[in-house]
Amino acid sequence: MNDLLERLHSVRHRIQKACISAGRSSDAVSLLAVSKKHPASKILALHQLGVTAFGENQLQEALDKQSKLEGIDIQWHYVGVIQSNKTRAIAENFRWVQSVDRDKILKRLSLQRPDKLGLLDICLQVNIDREPQKAGASPEDILQLAALAKGLENIRLRGLMAIPRFSADPEQQHDSFRRVRTLFDELKDSGHVVDTLSMGMSADLETAIHEGSTMVRIGTDLLGKRDT
Repeated sequence: MNDLLERLHSVRHRIQKACISAGRSSDAVSLLAVSKKHPASKILALHQLGVTAFGENQLQEALDKQSKLEGIDIQWHYVGVIQSNKTRAIAENFRWVQSVDRDKILKRLSLQRPDKLGLLDICLQVNIDREPQKAGASPEDILQLAALAKGLENIRLRGLMAIPRFSADPEQQHDSFRRVRTLFDELKDSGHVVDTLSMGMSADLETAIHEGSTMVRIGTDLLGKRDT
């Protein structure tokens, strides 16, 4: 617990410091704990320290943890690659899905979302640097996907998620995040009511916050080394 508390204080301090440096309010950026490969007991311990949002990228692993933590007020985010045959379970068991990158997945999530759970919060994942090994829609496809999401009954579009290419060159790193922010602004200018720009992880959260991130996704720096 002490190690978790120390890491949490360190991450929150980095977020606060980055917000101040960027001239933003210290509460402008929320924290998503990426808990993949960590046990339910560690999620519970971090939840007791005040963290309420957790991200998972492997469906069965996430469902097992949700079962163990049933009754705990946790906001579950799905952040992994989405296969068509997994959309029903994702729609039924998550509050947010941050990794939507194609029409078919959007439509299936909306169709399979139980009415009793309310709208499913969605971020469209953009492959901003067009890296072939990464998931995500091409930047030029985002406006079309957003238009589709806007018309689906059980979907609420919240914004964009991105994992830009990491670069040791600060200007290149800023440029990638800046292009995500520009795309986010284009969504707003097109009439979409969006409020979430999910970008920035342990190694680059400061750059992401400087360029407008509203949610950082932190794994190892928060929860420690993952189980293997």
